[in-house]
Amino acid sequence: MSSKPILVIGGGPAGLEAVRGIADLGYQAILIEKADFLGGMPISADYAALTPDMRSPEEAMGEMIVAITDNPSIDIRLSTTVVGSKGDAPNMEVTVKNAGGEEILEVGSVIVATGFKHFDPGKETQMYGYYEFEDVITLVDAEKMLKADEFARPSTGEAPKTVCFIQCVGSRDRQIGNQWCSKVCCGIACKQAIEVKEAAPDARVFVFYIDMRTYGFWEDEIYWKAQEDYNVNFIRGIVTEVTKRGDTLVVKGEDTTMGRPMEVAMDVVILSVGMEPSDGTVEMADTFELPLEPHGYIETTGGALNTVETTVPGVFVVGAAAGPADLEDSVSMGGSAVMKACSFIRKSELQPA
Repeated sequence: MSSKPILVIGGGPAGLEAVRGIADLGYQAILIEKADFLGGMPISADYAALTPDMRSPEEAMGEMIVAITDNPSIDIRLSTTVVGSKGDAPNMEVTVKNAGGEEILEVGSVIVATGFKHFDPGKETQMYGYYEFEDVITLVDAEKMLKADEFARPSTGEAPKTVCFIQCVGSRDRQIGNQWCSKVCCGIACKQAIEVKEAAPDARVFVFYIDMRTYGFWEDEIYWKAQEDYNVNFIRGIVTEVTKRGDTLVVKGEDTTMGRPMEVAMDVVILSVGMEPSDGTVEMADTFELPLEPHGYIETTGGALNTVETTVPGVFVVGAAAGPADLEDSVSMGGSAVMKACSFIRKSELQPA
């Protein structure tokens, strides 16, 4: 086996799966995480439950973390960032930095697992009033409230009577340049709609959507469940503006099924914000000279047939660093990258000097 470890950058679901797989195959791994904890977005964003199985993020991520803790083949570096790299795989020198200073790591391969960031709905447009109206929140805000078992109207602290979700905020929007579906937002809205109904059974809950995209088993597990078991109302329409009338939010737009204008009063509006490339993803692309694909994520070489290999030999990308991805995608890509990274190192060992 190579004396040089495989470096994994990012301690979210994809990175955790990659590190575990590397060790299971008998290779050494170094895990770099900029936060002072592992688990990635499910932990840092205080997810209430994972989609679609409603499992506790702490439980699920905890299992992945336990699987790599105290493993002699895994070197975990928290509160650490990658600040430089030189050389080519399998002979790379990667500079990392933490509170104690900088260190150069000699590694044979790299897996980038730097995840995504949530779209800021006030960054490009204020038509939804996110920074203007207290009762306009995002999926991320709602998730924290649901986790704390405190879902209420922010302006009053009272249980809401009407709640709506507005889909595709920051996704599928050519005007702002986000010309992609973020893949998970429809499913998360369905999951949260169920949780809102459980928290406020008397509330009427609506989802305004362009197209509902609940992939695979999500269709049956949460979309139909939200409608049939929790009486969530799904309305095909385009919301053009959220304003305020007195103490009530007013959602304006078009009911595209009926072909008529729409104006409804709501106590709480939840914006289903999409994914964007994380700052770490952009930084690692620059550090390792990885091209970005047209949407700003790290480019892979083989499209649907090779989702983890980059144009730089020995450097691989997993999860939402390569584009919108759900938890299942991220973990699967982590496993795929492990195979390719270990294969890359093995082949380099077999080549004559």
